[in-house]
Amino acid sequence: MRYGHGVRRTLVTMAAVAVAAVGTAGCQPGDGEVGAGGEPGASGSTTSTPGTPSAPSTSETPGTDTSDPSAAKCAADALEVAARQAAERPQGTGTGAAVVTFTNVSGTPCVLEGHPSVAGAGNGSPEHNSPLAVTPTGSAAPVTVAAGGKAWVKLTFVQVQGEGDGYCASGSDPVTYPTLVVGLPGSGAHQVALDDGVFAECDNTVTVTAVSATEPA
Repeated sequence: MRYGHGVRRTLVTMAAVAVAAVGTAGCQPGDGEVGAGGEPGASGSTTSTPGTPSAPSTSETPGTDTSDPSAAKCAADALEVAARQAAERPQGTGTGAAVVTFTNVSGTPCVLEGHPSVAGAGNGSPEHNSPLAVTPTGSAAPVTVAAGGKAWVKLTFVQVQGEGDGYCASGSDPVTYPTLVVGLPGSGAHQVALDDGVFAECDNTVTVTAVSATEPA
């Protein structure tokens, strides 16, 4: 009987030691800590969840949609056209270069394409115009313009030099036009004035870009 009581006392002592060891191991530094994120084991940094889709790219020009080749050509009455002097233009006292903006004022996407035709004209008389010799640059591709969206062409002229009325390096006389008539294939011809000043150029020639979804400088 004494031997049996000794065994029971030994087992109880061993169990107590084991429980104490487990409790000590559960309190080791770093185990079960709550980080700054409020979750067990969090360290304050944010980790993306596998499979979460990334944000869509925003590299395309707002207002354009080149993914709808089935859209019809923009009709003349679907467009509102304006012009401004370009920031990057040849040195001189004339217009130098102009950026022409085509805004789709219809309710549906439509397509602009090609290099523009350009003619000088007086106010209110686009039918009595003087066509300019056009030199196209760059390749033409369809540009689908969303409803309310924009597309552009850039016109670069032979610059007028000097002060006052100026002169042309070629020896010809400078010419000024209050407006231009700018046309795009299948989308009509549009009379447009500069937002500041008149069109002044030499030699009745102009270099034009193809219509683009990116606004030129």
